[in-house]
Amino acid sequence: MTVPQTAEAVRAALHRGSAVVLPNPAPLTHVVAGTDPLAVNAAKGRPADQAVALWAHHPHTLAALDGTLGLTPGVRRLLAEERVTLLLPLLAEPPGWLAPATRDGWTMLFGARWEPVLPLLDDHPVLYVSSANRTGRPPAATAAEALAMFPPEVPVLASTAPPSDRAATTTLRLHADGRLELHRHGAQDRPFASPAAYLAHVRSAYLDGPAG
Repeated sequence: MTVPQTAEAVRAALHRGSAVVLPNPAPLTHVVAGTDPLAVNAAKGRPADQAVALWAHHPHTLAALDGTLGLTPGVRRLLAEERVTLLLPLLAEPPGWLAPATRDGWTMLFGARWEPVLPLLDDHPVLYVSSANRTGRPPAATAAEALAMFPPEVPVLASTAPPSDRAATTTLRLHADGRLELHRHGAQDRPFASPAAYLAHVRSAYLDGPAG
């Protein structure tokens, strides 16, 4: 019977190039991540060339993209603190490792950095990530849901976090001229009365103040 894996087993799988399923803090669902975007897409049962997000967890990786994506201090805070997924326009020729997260001039970054899983990620400055679901199914809120959904060769990190009322992360699109759009509803915007209210919160907290 397939069971959740220890941190050591998941770490070894990441080093082998396998995709793994990892938890996020509430109210976010699990994600599937790996050093190989092909492995991430294979785990999800979708086309190999489908775009994935780059996991914006490592400061060296973000520093390498400053000129490519215009990562202002406010944008960095938005990723790290709001834990959204963010679509940013390319401002310069991207490095080759950014290509799996880039389509039609836009790059997708995933911002969650949860302390319990950071030791597993730090060995891999470049990681690709997507929501932990097989095609056509909702993202897994618990390790048990992930185990029931993913094939046995995809390790699932053991977690005792309660399911609560979880959802995939909100996705925002930030244009080069500063326009901000809600690309996909998710956990972060759900408590707000409208998309406009959430966008106003994001702009005030991260993009219009001194830090932005």
